Amino acid sequence: MNMANITKKVSWSSRGDDSARGEATPLLNGTEEVRYTRQPSGGLFHISRLSTVDLEEEITSEEQDSVRTRPNMIPHNEKLLSLKYESLDYDNIENQLFLEEERRMSHMGFRCLEISRWVICGLIGFLTGLIACFIDIVVEKLAGIKYIVVKQNIEKFTEVGGLSISLILWAVLNSSLVMVGAIIVAFFEPIAAGSGIPQIKCYLNGVKIPRVVRLKTLMVKVFGVICSVAGGLAVGKEGPMIHSGAVVAAGVSQGRSTSLKKDFKIFEYFRRDTEKRDFVSAGAAAGVSAAFGAPVGGVLFSLEEGASFWNQMLTWRIFFASMISTFTLNFFLSIYNNKTGDLSNPGLINFGRFDSDSVAYNLYEIPLFIIMGAIGGLLGALFNFLNYWLTIFRIRYVHRPCLQVIEAMLVAAVTATVSFTMIYFSNDCQPLGQDQTKDDYPLQLFCADGEYNSMATAFFNTPERSVRSLFHNPPGSYNPLTLGLFTLTYFFLACWTYGLTVSAGVFIPSLLIGAAWGRLFGILLSYFTSGSSIWADPGKYALIGAAAQLGGIVRMTLSLTVIMVEATGNVTFGLPIMLVLMTAKIVGDYFAEGLYDIHIKLQSVPFLHYEAPATSHWLTAREVMSSPVTCFNKVEKVGTIVNTLSNTSTNHNGFPVVIQIPDSDEPGMVCGLILRSQLIVLLKHKVFVERARTRLSQRKLQLKDFRDAYPRFPPIQSIHVSQDERECMMDLSEFMNPTPYTVPQETSLPRVFKLFRALGLRHLLVVDSENRVVGLVTRKDLARYHMGKHGLEELQLAQT
Repeated sequence: MNMANITKKVSWSSRGDDSARGEATPLLNGTEEVRYTRQPSGGLFHISRLSTVDLEEEITSEEQDSVRTRPNMIPHNEKLLSLKYESLDYDNIENQLFLEEERRMSHMGFRCLEISRWVICGLIGFLTGLIACFIDIVVEKLAGIKYIVVKQNIEKFTEVGGLSISLILWAVLNSSLVMVGAIIVAFFEPIAAGSGIPQIKCYLNGVKIPRVVRLKTLMVKVFGVICSVAGGLAVGKEGPMIHSGAVVAAGVSQGRSTSLKKDFKIFEYFRRDTEKRDFVSAGAAAGVSAAFGAPVGGVLFSLEEGASFWNQMLTWRIFFASMISTFTLNFFLSIYNNKTGDLSNPGLINFGRFDSDSVAYNLYEIPLFIIMGAIGGLLGALFNFLNYWLTIFRIRYVHRPCLQVIEAMLVAAVTATVSFTMIYFSNDCQPLGQDQTKDDYPLQLFCADGEYNSMATAFFNTPERSVRSLFHNPPGSYNPLTLGLFTLTYFFLACWTYGLTVSAGVFIPSLLIGAAWGRLFGILLSYFTSGSSIWADPGKYALIGAAAQLGGIVRMTLSLTVIMVEATGNVTFGLPIMLVLMTAKIVGDYFAEGLYDIHIKLQSVPFLHYEAPATSHWLTAREVMSSPVTCFNKVEKVGTIVNTLSNTSTNHNGFPVVIQIPDSDEPGMVCGLILRSQLIVLLKHKVFVERARTRLSQRKLQLKDFRDAYPRFPPIQSIHVSQDERECMMDLSEFMNPTPYTVPQETSLPRVFKLFRALGLRHLLVVDSENRVVGLVTRKDLARYHMGKHGLEELQLAQT
């Protein structure tokens, strides 16, 4: 076997994770000796292995000692896989309790469950729309007050001098708002930082990200994004809306709040990871729909970016949630606008409508659009590359909350300073149009009466309004120098801003950057063609540039096409937008990964992509699996179970149940699989054989008892087991999953990967020819293999 194309990484940290296993790490060369040992406790088996390391250089004993003594916390980089992330149990446990409940349920009961799913999706859409409405109104009001105050101050000091006071005022207002947003994120809920899209992608992929769908996270997210956007940062509120919708879905679908310790005694059937995942998909789609007014785009976003499981009925429920979300947002915004008389606030559907009669394209413009897509891919790759190194710097040096708040305030002050400087030195004066209102915040500054500073239209505005102006302002509203300088400065500001400890998204900044250079592209075309009417309206090039830039950064294709079409109301641009996004993705992928994938890697999340790494067919389950495996007998001693669960050196979450072979040290044959969470509930309710015989059990345990403990199962340390109870026995046959998925030892890695990924598994047993357990495959065993620059690589495992 040729080993020249694979790089072996050495792991020096402990490997507690989802599996039932010990310290040994399987090696890629497969050279191993397996021996089986039996613990004195009787029912607890360990499969130990002696592995040899095939490295390019021989490791001395001193180097081995130094490796062993290295700390668990090691410098963070993309070559690590964190042990702190566990998997979600997407696979249904078809034990006796589950089958009995299914048999008892009538046809009408199943119909009621299906109706409940639709009701929950409707509630998700309604609440997500309300949150979007609240965010939009508060942001517009806060930003409006800020810009009016700064504008009045600038107008006051323009003639008499002292504009430095206006700059200080602008910087102080920005920094104050951002400081509040950064403090609540850094000190109260750090998981609420950023857009939340990478975290939701991981959740839907099957990774349990701590606190990602908590009520506290939602509250911090909402108020944090209000402060970030109103504070003038180069951010958008659309990304956090997706996270907010997912949190709403996770809470509503459970019929209770574990944070508030309030149980409404409804939707109890859906208290499991499988059902919760589907509703979180609907919540993410509802967030997209509320952000862009794109119900179909929301469904496609949830499918393209997140969901690991999909079916036709789920598609319709998600579309229903998206429609309700859009309708709710528009309904309450229209009521608010009519009540206040403010008809200029269009809500989060912020791109405006293109008139297809006046803005059209010709077939010979398609090559130009493809060139713009390539430019967007290059600029997107540059953006991601710079943000990657900036994020590495932040992880290593700006990890204390106080430093994170200071950095956010610094970026806010620098953003205000750069914006003010660009406006101050710009001499791009344009006549004030009849359709412009005071809400567009046009600054006159040193321009003549009846004119406004064009640079201020881009900088002295909320990002959504700036995008709209670049799309729809008439030709001649900007000169090329203004657009070029704005693109350059805003590109670096947005790159610096993404990754701050504030709630903020990258959608709108990306669109704004792309709209600026896209409009510049259109203006230059008209210059080079002697002002031909073909290139008369640069708005369409702003639209294409916006799509190209966003596609180059986040690498979305189908969903982003539909979002742009729905948000602009122009179906005719569907084809060029799709071509542009495909080109941007192809070009961008050649140089760097998408922004969300980069941040998932930097968080060392064991994320499983759709396919196994190329050239991995020669790896087998025997070489990938983890061992030793901790197994239990069908009837196990309580003390053995408690000792295993209390072992702090491991964090096993799944245990094969075996039939013991009499008078043999070899492991028994697999007859089931039981989870840590199930064992904890059984210990909590004292489900012991002796208690059942003496009729001390007052009632039979039901699935409701497991659902009541979900999702925050108590730790084993909180369960008291007396010394007498430790001598009792526990029968696991009724509660274990009697039909766990198993694979032979010689199964190739791609087949193992496909089975694991498609079925949403957490544990996959590896058995020999006699159905005896020899290993166990978990998410981290598969995620640690990836394609690197030098072929197939194995990531290090560390407690980051």
